[in-house]
Amino acid sequence: MSRLRIYDDNKNDTPIAVHEDHADIASALNAVGVRFERWEASQAIAPGASQEAVIAAYRADIDRLMAENGYRSVDVISLKPDHPDRAAFRQKFLNEHTHSEDEVRFFVAGAGQFTLHIDGKVYEVLCEKGDLIGVPDGTPHWFDMSESPYFVAIRLFTNTEGWVANFTGTDIAERFPRMTPHTSATTVS
Repeated sequence: MSRLRIYDDNKNDTPIAVHEDHADIASALNAVGVRFERWEASQAIAPGASQEAVIAAYRADIDRLMAENGYRSVDVISLKPDHPDRAAFRQKFLNEHTHSEDEVRFFVAGAGQFTLHIDGKVYEVLCEKGDLIGVPDGTPHWFDMSESPYFVAIRLFTNTEGWVANFTGTDIAERFPRMTPHTSATTVS
């Protein structure tokens, strides 16, 4: 189940709000300029499907976002719990950073946790299959995939070089909960 927990950025022990209804999550994130949507595939996607097949299944939504926001490239990233470099990949995203472009991810399968630091609050967004998140450029955030990652995600970019991070140098990400392995992350559709 998708979830949004909102914390005061100085208090990591108790959230000030928790949302599990998709419309409530989208409304709360929209209020701070973050896009959150649900997408449905236009065709079935087999486990292990190629990047081309995954993109084709969501082509209408991808084209809509590309036209609306000027994204110039799209790809698919996939990570499983047995990947030999999973710890290094996880570490790469765990510190607070920003981007000079929106960070847009759609979860085809599995789960991942984006944590955003906006106006004195921390927004911890657990994204699951069917969720799209669009983090605006310049927004401090970090991403966690847990120690046992499983996700397939479509990524959209305006920069054709792909993911480029500008680390803030703060330790805030170390003070907030990490993602735990997610039970629904073991199923593929």
